Amino acid sequence: MDIRTDLPLEAWDDFVAAHPSAHILQTAAWGDLKAAFGWEAERVALMEDGAPRAGALVLYRPLPAGVGSLAYVPRGPLVDWDRPEETAELLAALSERARAHRAVVLILEPDLPDNPRARDRLAALGLRPSPLGSIQPRRTLVVDIGRREEEILAAMKPKTRYNIRLAERKGVTVWEGTEADLPAFHQLMAWTAARDQFAVHSPAYYERAYRLFVPTGRARLLMAGVEGEPVAALMVFALGRRAWYFYGASGDAHREKMPTYRLQWEAIRWARAQGCAEYDLWGVPDEDEERLEAEFTRRQDGLWGVYRFKRGFGGRLVRTVGAWERPLRPLLYRLYVFAAARRPRRWG
Repeated sequence: MDIRTDLPLEAWDDFVAAHPSAHILQTAAWGDLKAAFGWEAERVALMEDGAPRAGALVLYRPLPAGVGSLAYVPRGPLVDWDRPEETAELLAALSERARAHRAVVLILEPDLPDNPRARDRLAALGLRPSPLGSIQPRRTLVVDIGRREEEILAAMKPKTRYNIRLAERKGVTVWEGTEADLPAFHQLMAWTAARDQFAVHSPAYYERAYRLFVPTGRARLLMAGVEGEPVAALMVFALGRRAWYFYGASGDAHREKMPTYRLQWEAIRWARAQGCAEYDLWGVPDEDEERLEAEFTRRQDGLWGVYRFKRGFGGRLVRTVGAWERPLRPLLYRLYVFAAARRPRRWG
């Protein structure tokens, strides 16, 4: 099979969307988003009979002092893991392209469940778990939305169902946001970050995400308001059978009217209308269910603060296999790990 790095954007996204493991983080638009904020994106396709058989969106980021770069495959590669020869061929191609970009290490974060079979497959390819941990949230809640609305609601916690209906009774409205709503979205994000003490992207980042994904129908900005005043907002993404809730925010006004619950419900309804069967709430504490349920009422640090909210929507707990890597320049790799372990990683 041939390797191509010049596949047209439309052909690449058609391949990604049709793949059984289709993920929004593997689309050309995601590469364009990251390329605007410090990364370089490359699409590597393994071709068979003139069509992509397997591939990966690879993101490269320069390391300090010009010593090289990192090569990172978010939620990929897209490959048939039951075809080891094909997988090995793609990994060899990814390693070759990473070396051409002077990468110190190739990091893969495949969309595989965390089980012995997946770990054995990755180890057989000469990969090893990253000593620095995962980049994307490793554990999440996934809601089954391939059912009737009544069944989705019935699977939720009673308090969540009540809050959705309370918001409707209290006059919370939800509308599809336009570019004119982006300043309000940014303000809500700033308020949420200050209140809950977590990092957010710059306004330019969310504007770029909006312009890359919303016009193509692969995302929506949804705004919730009371008497026309925006009080909460989110961005939801969709591709194939899955949707992802990546960015959400709320202000301090009218919080007693539970606008975030109504907003999340309307995002689920939008995802269903796109043909999605799964709704990924994207990120909860990386703990087993027993500990999550035992501690969520008294923990607010990290992702614990959002677990109480997300658990109410009735999703199943899912854990991915995490970040695995292949060092490419051993000496520089050891220096990179030593330095990176002593400071937070910022992935743009």
